[in-house]
Order: sequence, then C-alpha cells, then structure tokens
Amino acid sequence: MALRVTSNMMSNQVLRNLNKNLNKMSDLQNQESTGRKLNKPSDDPVGVTYALRYRSELSANSQYQRNVDTALGWLDTTDSVMSQAESVMSRLKELTVRAGTGTNPQSALDSIEVELQELKGQFADLGNTQINGKYVFNGQTYDIRPYDPNNAASFAAVETDQGPVEYVVGQGIKFQINTSGNDFFGAKNGDDNVFNIIDKLSTAMKSGKYDDVTKELTNIDSRLTKMVSVHAETGARTNRVELMQNRLESEDFSLTKLQSKTEDADIAEVIIQSNIASNVYQASLATGAKIITPTLVDFIR
Repeated sequence: MALRVTSNMMSNQVLRNLNKNLNKMSDLQNQESTGRKLNKPSDDPVGVTYALRYRSELSANSQYQRNVDTALGWLDTTDSVMSQAESVMSRLKELTVRAGTGTNPQSALDSIEVELQELKGQFADLGNTQINGKYVFNGQTYDIRPYDPNNAASFAAVETDQGPVEYVVGQGIKFQINTSGNDFFGAKNGDDNVFNIIDKLSTAMKSGKYDDVTKELTNIDSRLTKMVSVHAETGARTNRVELMQNRLESEDFSLTKLQSKTEDADIAEVIIQSNIASNVYQASLATGAKIITPTLVDFIR
C-alpha cells in the first residue's frame, strides 16, 4: 500500500530541516562570537570534562607559582642578609686581630670597643630583618622580633624558633625556606655565638686583657665557617626553588596549550563553516517557500 504524502507532512519536514539548519548556523555563529567551541556541556560532554580539569590544574599551578615567587623573595632577602653578616664578621675579626697585638694603649682599645658595640647593633639589625612583615630568622614565630634592641645585653641568650617555614610549591611538595637565627648567628649562649663573642671581647678590652681578646679569634673563625656553610645551604635552596619555578612555568604553558586545543575554536574554520551554514539556511528557506507555495486556491484555478 502506497503512503500518501500530504501537504502537512511536507510542511513539517521542511520546518524540521529549517530548524536543523538554523540551529547549526546559530551554534557556529556563537562559536565565532565567543571564540570557543565549548559553550555549553552538550557541545562535547567529554571535552567539557577535560576542560574543567585543565582549568583546575591551571588554577593550582598559578597558586604554586605565587608561592614560589614568595619563597624566592624570602630566600633572596636571607641571602643578602647573610652576605652582609659575613662582611661584618670579617670586620669583627680584623678589629680583634688589631686589638690583640698587645701594643695598643687603653684609649685605642676603648675606641675599638665602641666600634664593636656598633657591630653588635648591626648584627641585631640583620637578625631582625623582615620581609612582608615577617622576621626571617625567627622560624614559625615570624611575627615576633627575635633581637629586642631594648635588651641588647641578652642578645647572646636569645633562643630563636626552630620551626620550619614551608611553602607548597607543587603537588604534594613542601619546601622549607627559612633559617633559624641560632643556626646562623650562633646557639644560645654558645662560645661562638656572635653576640657572646662581642660581649667577651668588650669585657676583655675594657680591662686590657690582650690574651682574652686573642682567644676569641678561634671562636670568630668557627662562627664565620658555620655562617658560610649555612649561607651555602640557603643558596642550594634558592637553586632548588628556581628549578621548581622553571618547571611550573613549563607546566603552565603545556596546560594552557591543552586547554586551548580543547576549548578554543579555529576561528578561520568556524567563519568558513558559518558562511556555508548561512548559505544552506538561505537555500533551505528559498526551497521551502517553493514547496509549500501551492494552496487550495491554486487547485481551484
């Protein structure tokens, strides 16, 4: 039995095809205007899943990069302070050698002792170095000044916090960036604690005891050697963080490239396809108009 095709069936078919062509043209024009081929989940459910994952990873990577930048700022500040402290330590040794010759009158020793007190104050200033309001040599209690200038007599007895200051610089990667003041300037009341050395030198110079002055050269050399060692460790940490920075930048580039491939539209191709879809739609309208033109009046004629 033959199927009778009615005018209503033809009209419905034409409308379906017109809507199909219109939707395709609309999608392409939307991609052209937004520059993205994924504008809603139904465009590509699998692609949207990957796109969201890339966005999440890029967001985390950006935070890691900010952490690395902050860590590098802290380490660079620490490195600069350590270099200055080593220079002050060299000056301290020079003054100690000069004072221990046994040929200086008491007036000369008094003048040297005055400079020693200035060096002590400089060490304290370096020990109180801050970055972003945080004291770099006081561990996790970075909101507390380790060397109170109003209590200079007890600098040697200061016990700085040993807690690590850590930054997350990668997935599951924590990195310590701080150095304790006691590790660099000397243990609490230690023989080679820089403040203890200066206090003992000051006492010896005031009393003119040259032998006691000379004895401190061993402690000065010991502390300077340890300072250089701790400084080298800080340099190694800086190198590690810089390597991590390069890695994060590379990952950011790779993730951005993958995200672009997943989400971004090929504008040149989209424009061409959009023009084709527009021409197809216009042709559909023209063809549809011819198909549904006849009416009952046309058959009566």
